[in-house]
Amino acid sequence: MHAARFADARPYDAPNHRGVVGLRLQGFEPGGPRNQWVGLSQFLPGGGAGPDSTPFEKVYVVLTGEMTVIAGGEETKLGPYDSCTIAPDEVREIVNRRNDTCTMLVVVPYPPGTAP
Repeated sequence: MHAARFADARPYDAPNHRGVVGLRLQGFEPGGPRNQWVGLSQFLPGGGAGPDSTPFEKVYVVLTGEMTVIAGGEETKLGPYDSCTIAPDEVREIVNRRNDTCTMLVVVPYPPGTAP
């Protein structure tokens, strides 16, 4: 088992994101997960990401607030404990359109050649 403490989570900057603070909860450390990393993203009102895509899938889980996910020309609102999978190369945009913070758990596989 590999335990990680929230107090030890390190901030990270994600490309093409705005109005967000990301904390890496697990990943890229000795003894941590070998296949994916886990982040906690806190989006301010108006914050978001994209539109863009990545060559690997991602899973978003909304913990608090609401996030609008735009993919394939459709908008989907995710609330607490709702989740979605973004497929590899799928263009997506996410936007916090509310006046409170949206907190999301993000699970992403390691990019090729970066696993610990």
